[in-house]
Amino acid sequence: MGMKPAKQAMVVFGALAFGWLAIEMAFKPILDKARSAMDKSDPARDLDDDDADGSADHKEKGLRESDIVFSDDNAAAL
Repeated sequence: MGMKPAKQAMVVFGALAFGWLAIEMAFKPILDKARSAMDKSDPARDLDDDDADGSADHKEKGLRESDIVFSDDNAAAL
């Protein structure tokens, strides 16, 4: 218990650095994929504006959102 405050701070800092490195090494593949995905992303593009699911086609046909799930177009998804 007679540890000086500076020595105690260095021990805590060393433990935190070791924990950070352990997490980085353990999750390296996942973190690399996430970082590369963030590098490839376009911050100017709004994902809410994209029409990837084709719901606009169903809205034009006058179908409800529940009809999209049960339509013949999505038979493979079920």
